[in-house]
Amino acid sequence: MQKRSEKIEKMGTLMVDSFHYLALFVIGATVVWSAFYEYMHMMEKGYAALKDILLLFIYLELGAMIGIYFKTQRLPVQFLIIIAITALSRHLVIDVQKVSDDFYLHLLLSISGAIVLLSGALWLLSYTTHKYGRPEDRHVK
Repeated sequence: MQKRSEKIEKMGTLMVDSFHYLALFVIGATVVWSAFYEYMHMMEKGYAALKDILLLFIYLELGAMIGIYFKTQRLPVQFLIIIAITALSRHLVIDVQKVSDDFYLHLLLSISGAIVLLSGALWLLSYTTHKYGRPEDRHVK
């Protein structure tokens, strides 16, 4: 009876791992494809605007996050926060200028506050990781 459950468990693990790697490759390929597409549009225009460069940084951070996830099997939350900060910064620099004057200050303060909050969360994660370590670094004996 034990051997049957071990075989089923191994088969389940194989299926989950296979799906996991396939999904990572699909997501990675999508990020590369999207970044390449945006880069080709910049080349057609003949220049890269600030919004284009910030978008390429978002793609770079997504690629780095996928690479770390692929190597460690852990989702680096810090990268998600950095991506969110970059996206909010891009929105603040590019899109807020197009908003009406009545809503401009409110949106400017909201986005700036969100960036400060995310920066604080990033600092807190870095501080606690440095001071206490990560749970995956502790070896269970």
